[in-house]
Amino acid sequence: MAQPQQRAPIETGAPDPMPLMHPLMRKNYGQWIYHDHPRPGVLMHRAKNGEEIWTVKAGTQRQMDVHTVRKLCDIADRFADGHVRFTTRSNIEYMVADKAKVEPLVKALTDAGFPVGGTANSVSMISHTQGWLHCDIPGTDASGVVKALMDDLYEEFIRHEMPNRVKLSTSCCEINCGGQADIAIIVQHTKPPKINHDLVANVCERPAVVARCPVAAIRPALVNGKPSLEVDEKKCICCGACYPPCPPMQINDPEHSKIAIWVGGKNSNARGKPTFHKLVASGLPNNAPRWPEVGAVVKKILSVYKADARSWERMIDWIDRIGWARFFEKTGLPFTKYHIDDWRGARRTLNASTHIRF
Repeated sequence: MAQPQQRAPIETGAPDPMPLMHPLMRKNYGQWIYHDHPRPGVLMHRAKNGEEIWTVKAGTQRQMDVHTVRKLCDIADRFADGHVRFTTRSNIEYMVADKAKVEPLVKALTDAGFPVGGTANSVSMISHTQGWLHCDIPGTDASGVVKALMDDLYEEFIRHEMPNRVKLSTSCCEINCGGQADIAIIVQHTKPPKINHDLVANVCERPAVVARCPVAAIRPALVNGKPSLEVDEKKCICCGACYPPCPPMQINDPEHSKIAIWVGGKNSNARGKPTFHKLVASGLPNNAPRWPEVGAVVKKILSVYKADARSWERMIDWIDRIGWARFFEKTGLPFTKYHIDDWRGARRTLNASTHIRF
């Protein structure tokens, strides 16, 4: 018997979400009139025709084994009409059309070790990069930092006692896949890469490595009679962008790769424009597997923000109101010359690029 013709995959753009939506969500698409937040981790949306959809959010680890995925899917089949979705912060959301199913679903998730929360003015699950498990360039394990921090912030995830929502991110390299966040934990390389000149010619495509540097600090060189590369350390910002296309340019260092904490990033336009986060703590030890020094600083910032900010102030709104001087005073973090944003090298170094002129 001939097999039916397979549809060619669509490899551009986001896939159509409609076939995977809960039937009630699909039916009332664009017809919702309001939503409610009855408890942490639970949202209710009501449509114009009176129908309701209940969403239950639970925290999960980002890297999951097949047994965990099956456990989550079994819960969906038993308690949630079989409809789930994952958020960008690795939370899982279950949709049900019957209010009576909410409490049994919450209990099933809690009993299985998946805390329900992360909505409204709580500390959301941390968005993070791959870490040591998948990525080829990490200076730290973003996934490990997340595990250690969320163990400390568990109560703030399952409650909604913060002045506003708090988004955290971690990044295992300075290229910062973790993105903007109220508090961001990012690895900090403090030394230029060490080059193994014997391997560069055999492993690296040198023009690609030169082009990869954002500040034009890398140039071809001849070392010991072999084609290689050299770094202008006066220009180098120790970002590590050269390491992925050229592993012999080793940037990670057990002593000089540290952790830095940045605060005040925001993507939303609510009550204020989007903002970049700013450095507030640097040189923290990259101390696996629990990173206690990083956790202590993050918890201190959150406790001061929770006690001092006004209702609905995001982290940057609170800092703008009290000023950066008061922020450092209240949190007890040392202010050093490295916190002064006086770097002016971009104009000169970016003008060395072949594709940027100003």
